[in-house]
Amino acid sequence: MAYQFGNAIFVGDTLQKLLASPPKTRLLMCHDYPPSNRSVEWESTVAQQRAHNIHVHHGINENEFVTMRNKHDATLEMPTLLLPSIQVNIRAGKLPPAERNGVAYFKIPINFI
Repeated sequence: MAYQFGNAIFVGDTLQKLLASPPKTRLLMCHDYPPSNRSVEWESTVAQQRAHNIHVHHGINENEFVTMRNKHDATLEMPTLLLPSIQVNIRAGKLPPAERNGVAYFKIPINFI
């Protein structure tokens, strides 16, 4: 199962392999977008994800996942820090190199926004 968002592809088969791990397996999340009634969580278990993750829970098939994500994503605006985050992520966490004036800049494509 693969889901494409812009230029990113999320591979559902890998997620399903993770969900096949023992229920008590700890998962350390890279980010969380909680509803307003819940605080941010950075640690979970396979059992918790199987039971509560609306996006990749155990048993969701490719068509259901793609349909749900496309419907949900159509309601979202581009995240405020998406472009700067991508620039750091593609450098494995390093900031862009400094220019001749000694200052590092995030570059935003003005015809993309």
